[in-house]
Amino acid sequence: GDWANYTASPLRAFESELGVAAPTGFWDPLGLAKDGSMKAFKRRRASEIKHGRIAMLATMGYITPELTGKFPGYLSPSMGLKYEDIPNGLGAISKVPAVGWAQILAYAFYCEQSQDQSEGSAGEAGDFGFKVLTSKDEEGLERKLNSEIANGRLAMMAIIGMFFQDGLTGSAYGDWANFTASPLR
Repeated sequence: GDWANYTASPLRAFESELGVAAPTGFWDPLGLAKDGSMKAFKRRRASEIKHGRIAMLATMGYITPELTGKFPGYLSPSMGLKYEDIPNGLGAISKVPAVGWAQILAYAFYCEQSQDQSEGSAGEAGDFGFKVLTSKDEEGLERKLNSEIANGRLAMMAIIGMFFQDGLTGSAYGDWANFTASPLR
């Protein structure tokens, strides 16, 4: 059985939190929550939700240009760089101008620094200041929030898998049959 059931483990404090699901229960293989700090747990959970949301957007954004094509027009008119000139997937990293990366990083820095993360504020870890998944039904709300965490975890693994696939095949939407002894090729 689970060792936490037979000990006075501080991990029991997190058994009723969102994202704790069967069959693993509260799963912390690195022991990050062994001190039992709820503040640290909420900060890590907020980070998990934020990264999960970004990964959900990234997984869609990573394969969409291969399936639907690219925007018309210029990414950088001054450099004569069109969206069509940017390769899909990992190849795009080296093609985006340094000024573009600076804009992305500046915006991310602004978003992080503009939040008041003191206790009781909208930016406090675990509270994002808006309630997208609102529901009058507590059980329905809990199901939606658990689904968001689970989908975010899946998306984080998916985008990492896409990075590896792109690195091996040269395509985020790569055809693995071309790299195996598959009768499909």
